[in-house]
Amino acid sequence: MEYSSVNTIWVLLGAALVFFMQAGFAMCEAGFTRAKNTGNILMKNLMDFCIGTPCFWLVGFGVMFGAGSAVFGKLDPLIMGDYSHILPAGVPLWSFAIFQTVFCATSATIVSGSMAERTKFSAYCIYSACISLFLYPISGHWIWGGGWLSQLGFHDFAGSTAVHMVGGVCACIGAAMLGPRIGKYDSDGKPRAILGHNLSIAALGVFILWFCWFGFNGCSTVAMDSDEVLVSAGLVFFNTNLAAAIASVVTLIFTWIRYGKPDVSMTFNAALAGLVGITAGCDVVSPVGAAVIGAVCGILVVLSVEFFDKVVKIDDPVGAISVHGVCGATGTILTGLLATDGGLLYGGGFGFLGVQLLGVFSVAAYSAVLIFIVFTIIKKTIGLRCSAEEEIEGLDISEHGLASAYADWVPATSMLVDDTKSAVAVGTTPAEEAIPVYTKPEGSKYTKVTIVCNQNRFEALKAQMAQIGVTGMTVTQVMGCGVQKGKTEYYRGIPMNMNLLPKLQVDIVVSTVPPEAVIAAAKSALYTGHPGDGKIFLYDVEEVVRVRTGEMGKAALTGADGK
Repeated sequence: MEYSSVNTIWVLLGAALVFFMQAGFAMCEAGFTRAKNTGNILMKNLMDFCIGTPCFWLVGFGVMFGAGSAVFGKLDPLIMGDYSHILPAGVPLWSFAIFQTVFCATSATIVSGSMAERTKFSAYCIYSACISLFLYPISGHWIWGGGWLSQLGFHDFAGSTAVHMVGGVCACIGAAMLGPRIGKYDSDGKPRAILGHNLSIAALGVFILWFCWFGFNGCSTVAMDSDEVLVSAGLVFFNTNLAAAIASVVTLIFTWIRYGKPDVSMTFNAALAGLVGITAGCDVVSPVGAAVIGAVCGILVVLSVEFFDKVVKIDDPVGAISVHGVCGATGTILTGLLATDGGLLYGGGFGFLGVQLLGVFSVAAYSAVLIFIVFTIIKKTIGLRCSAEEEIEGLDISEHGLASAYADWVPATSMLVDDTKSAVAVGTTPAEEAIPVYTKPEGSKYTKVTIVCNQNRFEALKAQMAQIGVTGMTVTQVMGCGVQKGKTEYYRGIPMNMNLLPKLQVDIVVSTVPPEAVIAAAKSALYTGHPGDGKIFLYDVEEVVRVRTGEMGKAALTGADGK
């Protein structure tokens, strides 16, 4: 076989980009879930690739691409056989093998998101291996390995069905068998919003995935050595980007109308939904067709997330079922309508559309049955779900002994060492002079003023305090609400009664400045006339001690000049 340098480089570039999608999936899943499970989620996204790679090498690749029957390839451990019948022109076996390996890992990692925050790590490792060993390779053989769907003319260019819908169906069955997270539904069965802890990380994940999707779709041409394929690759890139952008805009407008405000996390999901939807037909639809697919996925992902949350009550923390399962199937079917050569709307008749429908439903049914068997075996043996105590505490600590994935948020007491010899006195005042204490004069009084206010008024408050001579204050970020009980907002289509709103608590202890002046200055800085302006509390203070010098009373509150 004569090898092509440009084709080989193109395939290897695609493999590298699709591999980097693991980072995008990890960031999305971590951002859309709670901080107490972040380490567990990152570990799962690492291990599904690390487990999937040897599984696909030992079994999966042969099952998927071996020259067997129309249903099953062959068992070929270590990829020792002849695959010349399936290799792209000019591409060596091992280049093609790594390209297909990263696609397999993508299908496995989709399942992680929908089952996040309550799945045993050991169970996850087992079903991730099963997906890479036989579940994904068998249906992949039907579509890309010369199997029966391929022979019928089923078209799935880069994996809307073969990769994404398979992962989405497995995610749906797994989430349904696990049951919802604790606290997801109230006693009446109404869903509660469980907010993700880091929207910035989720956004980074979406942009990583969008970038890598150019390799996922574009490099699936597996060649760049002819004028025809150069034109095709350009169209694939353009359609991929267009569908994602249109889906995002449509979801932004749709959620704005539906919820009163554009939903941030749902719009991020829409970008991925558009990418998944266009993956099947990005090489055979026009840009107009890509825009239609993007628009349909942009609306469908919102309705689908609401359906699974509110109607069938399947708890999917990241929307993987809707993004990958529903939009993957939809994009594949729409290819049968919108393909410029053979699509129903372009005069091709019902034949191609019928094959697309047959492929989607047969692969979905196969995936659902097989993964149900896998999950049932796991559930009856080692168990699929962690205990309620472990879920409440968080999988980071219960599964991995990790106090927090964010070290700076670990309570400071956990870092204390019982070693008094290590303590060193630091400061300008000798210890022997700091030990004596100085009592306050009789009849003196100190007042603590506690101000609870909106965060956006703090700078104005601080400026007013400085004008009246108050320079010392303690500021704490707190959560709270007044009699208005916050206001109703929406998160991913679920009403969210924000009874606890972010506030600032400012504590000031005064001795020389009259408390009445502090109150007047605070009211001047904070007043808007709307609910939520805040409250001011006054307390008598019994005593004040400066730790460094031992001074008490007014001397402890003021500087050397008494101010």
